[in-house]
Amino acid sequence: MSRILIHNAFIVNEGSTKQGSLVMEEGRIAEVLTDGKPLSAPCDEVIDATGCYLLPGIIDDHVHFRDPGFTQKADMLTESRAAAAGGVTSIMDMPNTNPQTTTLEALEEKMKMLDERCLVNHSCYFGATDSNYRLFQELDKRRVCGIKLFMGSSTGNMLVSGMRQLIHVFTAAGDLLIAAHCEDQAIIAKNAALAEKQAVNGVVNVATHSFIRSAKACEASVRLATELAQDTGARLHVLHVSSNRELKYFSTDPLEEKRITAEACIGHLWFQQSDYNRQGALIKVNPAIKSKSDRDHLRAALTEGRIDVIGTDHAPHLLSDKEGGALKAASGMPMIQFSLVAMLELVNQGVLPIELMVEKMCHNPAKLFHIAQRGFIREGYKADLVLVRKGEPWTVSNEQVLSKCGWTPLAGTQFSWRVEKTFVNGHQVFDGKQVDESQRGEALLFER
Repeated sequence: MSRILIHNAFIVNEGSTKQGSLVMEEGRIAEVLTDGKPLSAPCDEVIDATGCYLLPGIIDDHVHFRDPGFTQKADMLTESRAAAAGGVTSIMDMPNTNPQTTTLEALEEKMKMLDERCLVNHSCYFGATDSNYRLFQELDKRRVCGIKLFMGSSTGNMLVSGMRQLIHVFTAAGDLLIAAHCEDQAIIAKNAALAEKQAVNGVVNVATHSFIRSAKACEASVRLATELAQDTGARLHVLHVSSNRELKYFSTDPLEEKRITAEACIGHLWFQQSDYNRQGALIKVNPAIKSKSDRDHLRAALTEGRIDVIGTDHAPHLLSDKEGGALKAASGMPMIQFSLVAMLELVNQGVLPIELMVEKMCHNPAKLFHIAQRGFIREGYKADLVLVRKGEPWTVSNEQVLSKCGWTPLAGTQFSWRVEKTFVNGHQVFDGKQVDESQRGEALLFER
C-alpha cells in the first residue's frame, strides 16, 4: 500500500488542536507530523488539507442497522454507507433484529454478515433475555462489545424486567459491559393508559410521548440499574440518557475510574419538546425527547463529565411506520449520516469545544469498550480518520440521505461544516460526494 500524506490540517486529538500533517501506510497511521517533526520519507500521494480539521474517525456505540429481518427499513450496506458519509468509521450494532442476537448461533451469523457487508469497522452486542445469562461466559470477549439489556420495552420486545432475571444478568456479565436501556415499564403503562383517554379518533397526540415515557420512568429505572451494578460490581453503561433527573446517578470522575457510565444521543442533545409541533412522529424515540431544560442539562453534562459518550441510536423506520400518534407510531430515527456535522454545529454555538466533542465521540468510546488501536490519532494505530471543513452554509435535504429509509428529521437544517473525506483503515471510503463500496471494514477487537 502506498504512503499517503494528509498535509497541513488542524489535527484535533487528545485535548489539543495543532496544525500539522499525517502519513498513512499499510492501513495505519505511520507518522504524525506536529510540533516541527519532519517527514521521514517521500509519499506517493499528497492530500492538501489546508483549512480542514483532521479528527479520529467517529466511533458510534449505538446503532440499529435492522439487519437481519427488517431490511425493508435498512441493511448493513446502506447504513454503513450513511455512516461513512458522516465520518463514522466504527459502529456497534444492537441485537433487536430478527432473529434476535440472543443465541451464540445468531451472534456468529450476524458477525459474519457484518464482515461481508459493512463498509466501516464493526461489532455487535449480545442481547440479554430472561434466561440466556448462562451463555455470557461462552462469549468471545475479544469480539463482542457488550451485553445489551432492555430494562424498558422498545422495538423488538426484548424487555427483561423481573428482579431475579436482572440479578442473573448483572451477576453473569463479568467484565463484559452491560449497555442498558433504562425505563420503568410500570410507570410507562400507567401513563399510557391516562394518555389513551385523550385520544382523538383513536390517535394520541405524539407530543404526549414525553409524558408517557417520562423523566420519572427513566429515573426509576436508572436508579435500579445503578443499584444492581453497585451490588454486583458489574460494568454498567446507561444508554440514551434523556433527562436531568437521571444525571445525578453519574459521577464527574475521570472515565478510567468509573464502573458506571452514561451515553447521550444526538437526538436528545438537539431536539426538545416544542419540536414535536413541527416534526411530529419523526422525532418519536424511546426514551422520549423531553423538555428544553432537560436538553440543556444534558448539554451541560457533557462538559461536567457526567455524560461520557455521544452516540446516535441510529434507528431507521419507513415513513409509513411513523403514523398513528404517540401510542402507535414507531419509535426511532436515522441520525448517523449527519451526527458529526450536528455536533460540530453545537461546537459553533459554544455548547462544547471541538476537543471535547472528539473526546466524547472518539476517545471515550475507545477507552470505555477497550477497543484495540482505534479512537486516537497515534502512530501505529489504525488509520480511521475524518477530514471536516467549515465553509458556506448548506441545508440538509431528504434527497441527500443514504440510509435506506430515505428521510432524516434534520431535513431543512442548515449546517456550515461538511465531511470532506472519511478513511477506514487507511482506505478513502468517502470523498465528499460518493462512497466507495469496494472494501469492507474490519471487526473491532477489544483488549480485555
